[in-house]
Amino acid sequence: MMSNNIWNHISQQFHIPFTNPVLIFTLILFIILLSPILMAKIRVPGIVGFIVAGIIIGPYGTNLLTKNAAVELFSTIGLLYIMFIAGVELDMAGFKAKKHKSLLFGLFTFAIPIIIGFPVCYWLLGYPLLTSLLTASMFATHTLVAYPIVSRYGVSKNEAVAVTVGGTILTDTAVLIILAVIIGANNGGLTPAFWFQLIVSLIIFTLIVVLLVPYIAKRFLAIPEKEKTTHYVFILTCLFFSAFLSQLAGLEPIIGAFIAGLALNRLIPRPSALMKNIDFVGNAIFIPFFLISVGMVVNLHVLFAGWEAIVVAISLTIVALAGKWLAAFFTQQIFKYSNTQRKLMFGLSSSHAAATLAIILIGYKQHIIDANILNGTIILILVTCMVASFATEPAAKQIALSLEDNKSDSSYENPIKQVNV
Repeated sequence: MMSNNIWNHISQQFHIPFTNPVLIFTLILFIILLSPILMAKIRVPGIVGFIVAGIIIGPYGTNLLTKNAAVELFSTIGLLYIMFIAGVELDMAGFKAKKHKSLLFGLFTFAIPIIIGFPVCYWLLGYPLLTSLLTASMFATHTLVAYPIVSRYGVSKNEAVAVTVGGTILTDTAVLIILAVIIGANNGGLTPAFWFQLIVSLIIFTLIVVLLVPYIAKRFLAIPEKEKTTHYVFILTCLFFSAFLSQLAGLEPIIGAFIAGLALNRLIPRPSALMKNIDFVGNAIFIPFFLISVGMVVNLHVLFAGWEAIVVAISLTIVALAGKWLAAFFTQQIFKYSNTQRKLMFGLSSSHAAATLAIILIGYKQHIIDANILNGTIILILVTCMVASFATEPAAKQIALSLEDNKSDSSYENPIKQVNV
C-alpha cells in the first residue's frame, strides 16, 4: 500500500505537461547546462541547441512544457535583456560618428524586405491589401537573437555591429508604428485623435527615458553600494520601467529596453563589476530561457497541413532571408565593408523572433492574416534563427581572430627601431 502511494506521488510529479515549478526550472537548467556542450561537439552554435531543445520539450514536441505564465515571464525578460545589452554595449562614440551608416542600413533593412515582400504576398500568394502590407512589414523586423555570439567573442564594438544594432532599432520602431496604423485602419480608427495620441505619447516616452532616467541613474550609481546587488537591481528597474513606458506609448517593450540601454550606456563602463553582473545573469539564465521559448512556439506539424501551408512557409522564409541579405550587401558595397562584416550584419539582422511573432499574432487576432501565414511565420522563425546563428558564429570568430592578430602586430617592436631610439 505504501509503495503504491509512493509511486502515485512520483507519477503525479512527472505528469505531462509538467506543472511542478521546481521540476520545470530544473529541466530548463539542465538544457541551459548541457545544450552548449552537446552543440559544441557537433560544431553547431549553442543558440541553435536552445531553440531545438525548445521544439523538443514544447507543446508541439513532447509537451513537457507549455507556454504558461512563468515561461512567458522569463521569455519576456530574456528578450528585453538582449535588447538592453545591445544598447549598453553599443559603442556610442562610434555610433555617433557613423550614425548616417546606421540610418542607411536601417532604411535598407526596412524598405528592401517590404519592397520584395508586398508583391509576393499580394500577387503571388493572392492576399488582400492590408494582409499583404502587414505580412510585408513583418519581413522588415528582426530580433538580435545572435547578439550573444557577438558579445561572447568580444566584437560588439565592431563598426558593422554598431551599424546593425542601430539599424535594428530604426526598422523595428518603424514597423511597430506601421502595425499601429494598420490596426487602426482595420478598425476604422485613423482619426486625428489617433495620430495626436500616438505622437504625444512617443514624445513623453522619449523625454522620460532619455532625460529623466539617466539623470536619476547618474546620482544613484554614484553612491557607493553597501550591497553588491543594489546597483544591479536599480538597472533592472530602469530596464523594465522603460519597457513598460514603451508599451504605454503604443510601442513594443523591446523598443523601451533598447532605449534604456542607450540612455545608460555611458554610465555603465564595460570593464565594471556591474556590467559583468548584467552579462552573467543574462547569459546564464534569461537569454537562454528566451531562446528555448522561441523553439516552443515552433510547430513542425504545419508542414504536413497541405501544400498551401508549405508554399506559404517557403515563400515567407525565402523573402525574409533575401531581403536581409540584400540590405547587408548594399550596405557593404556602399561603405566598403569586408565580406566578413557583411556576413556579420546579415547574421545579426536575419533572425526573426519576438517582434515578428508579436506582429503576426496581433494580425491573426485581428483577423487580418490567416492560419497559413501564422504557421508559415513559425517555420520562418525557426529557419531564420538557425541561419542567423550559423552566419554569425564564423564571422564573429574571424573578426575576433583578426583583432588578436592586430594586437600581436602592434605589440611587436622592431629591434632596429629600438637601437635608433
